[in-house]
Amino acid sequence: MEDRVRPMSQADLEQVLVWRNHADVRRYMYTTHEIGLDEHRKWFGSAKSNPDTHLLIFERDGQASGFVNISSTRCLEVADWGFYVAPDAPKGTGRALGKRVLTYAFGELGLHKVCGQALGFNERSIQFHTVLGFTEEGRLRDQHFDGHKYHDVVCFGLLANEWEATVEVIVE
Repeated sequence: MEDRVRPMSQADLEQVLVWRNHADVRRYMYTTHEIGLDEHRKWFGSAKSNPDTHLLIFERDGQASGFVNISSTRCLEVADWGFYVAPDAPKGTGRALGKRVLTYAFGELGLHKVCGQALGFNERSIQFHTVLGFTEEGRLRDQHFDGHKYHDVVCFGLLANEWEATVEVIVE
């Protein structure tokens, strides 16, 4: 299978919005309301104009299968990432996305560190980060209020040298 990442374009907007608004994706986001097309376009325009933000589409065999946002922090070599796969993507797509995107982040973007966060109840994301070699760096207790209750936020970090030691043993 040919896996690749490419910059998100205007042509991807509607597909990414459908994925983002899907109940299985939306329930794990900080913002859980259904996003309208105008709000989505405004977000895209703002993010696209920021040189420290990389909006990416993950493709498997030419088929768009996931979305990734990599945003540099105060230190340009350290970035936060957020991602989701198409709700109907085959099993293993998430791991393939992670492997390809982290290779891109540490290789092509030259990052020193990638940081991630997961809501405390999102066991799949927590396990996903662990499988990819991330270290849990902290737990922010009751950090996020979803309108009904508070949730912990689990913080992860992965250094470039840790990725180099991990990437070869990750099975897709």
